[in-house]
Amino acid sequence: MQDEERKRELLEKAYKLGFEYEKTYKGCSQCAIAAIQDTLGIRDSSVFKAGTGLAGGGGLTGIGVCGGYVGGVMVLSQLCGRERLNFEDVERIRFKSFDLAKNLIDEFIRVFGTIICRDIQTIKFGRPYFIKDPEDFNKFEEAGAHDDKCTDVVGKAAQMAVTLILDEGLVALPKT
Repeated sequence: MQDEERKRELLEKAYKLGFEYEKTYKGCSQCAIAAIQDTLGIRDSSVFKAGTGLAGGGGLTGIGVCGGYVGGVMVLSQLCGRERLNFEDVERIRFKSFDLAKNLIDEFIRVFGTIICRDIQTIKFGRPYFIKDPEDFNKFEEAGAHDDKCTDVVGKAAQMAVTLILDEGLVALPKT
């Protein structure tokens, strides 16, 4: 199979996994992390666990950045971030992660117009939700959050991150 065809398959897989994980399990940051890691065969339970509180704009508040975006950055940093043993980072390794996070921001803005959770909600739903509140969460669900809205955002976030990872050669193109 040709590399471009395999890359297209992986990008489709990343979207589908992100969509399905968000639909099934919820927690946009972890769902994006799981979709990216599972697509590329690079599971890291510590990175997955660290994404827990970042869902819904951070603590389900909507006021921070999209959990799908954050999950993508976490996996990008998993692959090319500064190590604790090299905290000083005289080689400036962390700047590669900064550049990739900025590239992901640029793609998010191109696709969604923003990286802020409540602003994406306004675009997708016509209004933001405070999903930590049970009543507003029910309205959020009734409006299709886990049918086709947040699921689509997480799927696209996973796809965007996998694109950057493959384009940068951060992992070898996984075989079938």
